[in-house]
Amino acid sequence: MSPPTSRIAERFAELKRRGEVALIPYLTAGDPDLETTAQALLALDASGADLIELGIPYSDPLADGPVIQAAATRALGRGTTLEAILAMLSRIGSRMTAPVVLFTYYNPVLALGVERFLDRARAAGASGLVVPDLPLEEGEFLQAAARERNLDVIWLVAPTSPPERAVRIAAAASGFVYLVSTTGVTGVRARLAEGVRDSLARLRGLTELPLAVGFGIGTPEQARQVAEWGADGVVVGSALVKLLAETPAPDRIAVLAGRCASLKEALRIHPN
Repeated sequence: MSPPTSRIAERFAELKRRGEVALIPYLTAGDPDLETTAQALLALDASGADLIELGIPYSDPLADGPVIQAAATRALGRGTTLEAILAMLSRIGSRMTAPVVLFTYYNPVLALGVERFLDRARAAGASGLVVPDLPLEEGEFLQAAARERNLDVIWLVAPTSPPERAVRIAAAASGFVYLVSTTGVTGVRARLAEGVRDSLARLRGLTELPLAVGFGIGTPEQARQVAEWGADGVVVGSALVKLLAETPAPDRIAVLAGRCASLKEALRIHPN
């Protein structure tokens, strides 16, 4: 019997039928607090988000730029824990339609235990996870255990990934392949790296999985550009984390929802 189709695969298939590119916003859990995170998740879900990345705050976030590092520091300073994040997600999960992908460094997974972490993540309603500091070569157990629970492990391909490594990542991937748009850490950039277009074309020849581009995308115009280059999904992180942090409390959820809607509008008509 073939394994069940993951929620992430189902969502991308639905978007392909509609001729849309996936909007994948990112939030740091617990910044400014978990109740706001819950409200923000629901608002994003209602405002055009197709998938949502939820960052687990960690004290040494190697892949994150200053905006998300600061958000993680604030969240940890307020006492945000993995247990509390999963409890929050479990509480609102039945009200959401967008699959949630947990963005976590490997230490919290290891500390809880791989299988226990995956069991808790699935019970809370997560559909997959990104572990940016776990190399493919050391992730076989995690991926096998996740597959047993119908969870996707999303692997990253960097601009510096040699062709032979990109082939291995594409072969091992499930859900979608996450193409990092530029070398370095996350963060909004004034211009997109020109190499993204060529990287997308090369990856397209290696896998039939959807390709999502992240790192450095912050505006509807940039999102649309990446879609025109052939991406199936666009990840927007630092711009939204910054917006949530800097907008006064009475307005922050409405402003976040408005930005999400404008980003999605730029992706509604597939350019290909």
